[in-house]
Amino acid sequence: MIDFSRNHFELFGLTPAFGIDAGRLEQAFRDLQAQVHPDRFAHATDAEKRLSMQWATHVNEAYRTLKDPVSRARYLLRLNGVETAEETNTAMPTDFLMAQMEWREAIGEAREAGEIGELDHLATKLRKEMHVLEDELARQIDVTHDYPAAAATVRKLRFFEKLKDEIHTALEALES
Repeated sequence: MIDFSRNHFELFGLTPAFGIDAGRLEQAFRDLQAQVHPDRFAHATDAEKRLSMQWATHVNEAYRTLKDPVSRARYLLRLNGVETAEETNTAMPTDFLMAQMEWREAIGEAREAGEIGELDHLATKLRKEMHVLEDELARQIDVTHDYPAAAATVRKLRFFEKLKDEIHTALEALES
C-alpha cells in the first residue's frame, strides 16, 4: 500500500519545497492515516497488522518532519545532498553568538526574578526572530537554492529552539 522508497513529499503528493500548503499536507496526512491505521487491520493476519503498524509509523514520521519548518528544511537539504552537521559544526558568526549570550542572560534574569511577563515577552520576541529566519530559509531553499547558506540558517534556528525550550521550562517552573 505504501511505497517506503518514496520521499516524504511524494508520500503526501507535495512538491518538494520549503514553502508547502499546510492545509494540503494535513488533508493528505488524514487520508493516509485513514488507509493505514492499525485499527483497520484488527481482523487481519499478524503479518498484515505488523505492516499496517509500519505504514502508520512511516506516515506519522513523514508528517512530523514536513509539518515542522526546521525539520522540513533539514529533510530538504538532505534530499539535496547537504547535511546541516548541527552536532559537529557549531561555528557561528561572533555577533550571533553574542546575541545568544544576551538571550540566555535575559532568560536567566527573568527566571530568577520570577517575571512571567518578561518571559512571555522574550518568547514573543524569539518567535518573531525565528519567523525571520524561516523566511530566509524559504528564500535560500526555494528561490536561490543556496543550500550551504540554508544549512547555516538551520543551525541558527537550532540555537533558537534551545532558547525556546529554556523559556518554556522557566515558564513551567514559575507557573507550577
